[in-house]
Amino acid sequence: MGDLKDPRLMYLKAALFLVAGCASVTGILVEFPSVRVAALLGIGIWSFCRLYYFAFYVIEKYIDPSYKFAGLGSFIAYLFRKKLR
Repeated sequence: MGDLKDPRLMYLKAALFLVAGCASVTGILVEFPSVRVAALLGIGIWSFCRLYYFAFYVIEKYIDPSYKFAGLGSFIAYLFRKKLR
């Protein structure tokens, strides 16, 4: 399967991620309705988003301009290569 090229399909993919994320959070909060669970979900989601931003944007733009990301597996391999040097 090749890379997406059509911007409409990219927007559709983003919308589907949004729907899946909202449905998951809603399902968890329906199952365990509490402010504490909502806060923990919010903190967890925000933290993973920041990690994703760091893994791809910060490393490529500020730490190592030669690094070109291809996914989370690529990032993990990059970390191991850097650690071994």
